[in-house]
Formats: sequence, structure tokens, C-alpha cells
Amino acid sequence: MPDDKTRRIVVLGSTGSVGRQTLEVVRAMPERFRVVGLSGHSKWELLASQVEEFGPDVVAMTDPDRVDRLATCLNGCAVRMLAGPEGLSRLAGWETADVIVSAVSGGAGLPAAVAALRGDKVLALANKESVVMCGGLLNGLVRRNGGAILPVDSEHSALFQMLQAVSPESVRKVWLTASGGPFFGRSPADLESVTPQQALSHPNWQMGRRISVDSATMMNKALEVVEARWLFGLSARQIGVLIHPQSLVHAVVELVDGSSLAHMGVPDMRIPIHYALSYPERTAGCVGGLDLAQAGRLEFYEPDPEQFPALELGFRVAQAGGTSGAVLNAADETAVAAFLAGRIRFTQIVPLVRDVLDRHQLREAPSVEAAMAADRWARQEAEQCLESL
Repeated sequence: MPDDKTRRIVVLGSTGSVGRQTLEVVRAMPERFRVVGLSGHSKWELLASQVEEFGPDVVAMTDPDRVDRLATCLNGCAVRMLAGPEGLSRLAGWETADVIVSAVSGGAGLPAAVAALRGDKVLALANKESVVMCGGLLNGLVRRNGGAILPVDSEHSALFQMLQAVSPESVRKVWLTASGGPFFGRSPADLESVTPQQALSHPNWQMGRRISVDSATMMNKALEVVEARWLFGLSARQIGVLIHPQSLVHAVVELVDGSSLAHMGVPDMRIPIHYALSYPERTAGCVGGLDLAQAGRLEFYEPDPEQFPALELGFRVAQAGGTSGAVLNAADETAVAAFLAGRIRFTQIVPLVRDVLDRHQLREAPSVEAAMAADRWARQEAEQCLESL
């Protein structure tokens, strides 16, 4: 980090849910943070308004069909423009940036994460797919180049903060909490008629479309199990999942002496975002604290494997490693898109992902190229499965 107090931020995926909340944090503390780069995929009008407000040095548009529209809108602005996936990777390694917030969606975030870490940047990672696809490789880049990965997911940010306070040998198990989504407690038969609108209605969090559906199936938590395995060097059997409908306890660390540490806070993504931008300092943020007197009952339940079969896939991939993470993520992206388009039922999402994973021939210790090849194969395989339904 630079000696001065102002940190220079690049926000990849600034037009998405996490990206917009990152800019809220920056907006509330202009003396602490300066935006030097922004990127978006297709929402060129929103991206243009963000450029006008925050005045970055560079902006990237990954959808080639929207680049000309953005350029026309920004005509006269003193900003450098980049385009396509290559532009996103260039922005991720931008020389003057201190912190790269990766809030892009899906497997497209992996090359950008690699570029950031090769550039010795602090990577504030909301794109869990990068770690799921190639966690071992990203860890190796951190060791070799001296950068850092700071998780922005609320659960992994909570674990990151707690695990700094204890030695690795003192950790027996970690617990990721899950809200249970909008369908917790409903029977599998009830889920046959779930609509996309119902699946997108998360009870506690404001999130993007894919992650909202993944929360409803609990595939999001399955991916987080894989992410925790790589971020914290844990075995699959050291990771557990608890349903916690109130979403106030974000993670628990169980220690070998029988005690446990819990991280609590209101369900607001701006808290872990602010922590990642400010780390290693703790500074006053833009979100109020948790009022325990008003919190009421805190409930915890074991997930029902019949209602949430996606979880088993997460533990399976966390144990297998290799290219299985890329396949899990890509098959799920394809299945969720098919559900949102009305091509399959809600209850067909996880079985389709399982079918693709079953057909995959595992490759150990993948390179970026191998992970992306597995990603492409899984999408093609998933499409073939969709055509046969």
C-alpha cells in the first residue's frame, strides 16, 4: 500500500450489485478511497454515469457491442477506454491501482484475478468462481508475487478475520452459515412449481440474479465450501454448513479446546467490502452496528440433504480439487441461465449439474488454460443435457 492514506481502487464489475455497493463505500469516504478504474459488461449507460461521478483514469467495457455506445457517451471525458476480456485483464493489473475489487460474475473473472495477482495487487475478491476454478494456482501467485487475496463474501471475510486471531493447528472446524434462501422448510415436492421471480426473492440479501438462484438451491454455499478449502488451506472435512435464517452470524470457527468464535453483523455487503478496502486497518464505516437487544432469536439448523442436494457436490469438489471446480461452476451457470429463461424447472438445476460433473474426467492441478478448457467443456456438456430433457 502507498504511504498516503488514499487508496487507489479499481472496481471490476462496477455496474453489478457488489460493484455498486463498493462505490457506495467509496462515495461515503472520498478522503480514504479514489477510483482509478471501472469496468462493466453491458450496462453502458450506468457505467458512463459512474465514470462521470468518480472520474477514473481508465474504463473497460467487456461487451464489444456496447463499446461504441460508451465511447460516444463519454466523448470529451479524459478517460482511457479498454475493450473486451483483454481490456478487463489489463485493467486488473493497472499499474497505479492499490486494490482491485473483482465483482465480475462467473468464470470470466478468473483471467482478471490472475492478472491482478501477477501485478502484485491486493485482490478484494467477490468473484468466488475464480477460487473455485483455480484456487491452487491463485495461492501460488500470491506466494510468488507478494500480492494478497482478501475475500469479500460475508462468510469468508468473517473466517478471514477470525482465523487471523488463532493458530492453524488450533482450528478443529469452520462453519459457514446460510440463510436457507426463500424456500427453507419447504418440501422438495413444493419446489417443482417454483418460478424465477420466486427464486430471485432472497429474504435477507440484495444480490445479483445468478447468486440469488444459487442461494435458493444452496449451490452458492456449495461453491463457498470449495472457496473456503482453497482460501484457508482446509480439508473438506474441516468445513461445515449451518442454516441460520437470520443471517446475523456469518461464520463460526470451532477450536480444538472446545471453544468457538463467531463473527456477527447486520446482513450488508458494504461491511466486508469496507473491511477489504481498508485492511489491515479498521476504520469507521457507512453501516450501523448490530443491535443485539433487538436481534431476537438466533436459530441454527443442519441442512436437509434431500432439500439441498447441491451441498454434496460442493464437498465432493472440495475433496477432488483439480478441474472439478471449473466444471461445477460452469455447469451451474448454464443450468441457472436455463432456469431463468424458462427452459428447465427449478428442481432440475442440481441434477443437471451433477450429471455434467459425473461425466467429467478430472485433471489435477489445472493451469488457467486447463480450467478454462474444463469450463468450456462443461458448458457444452450442460447444453447437450438440456437438449435431451
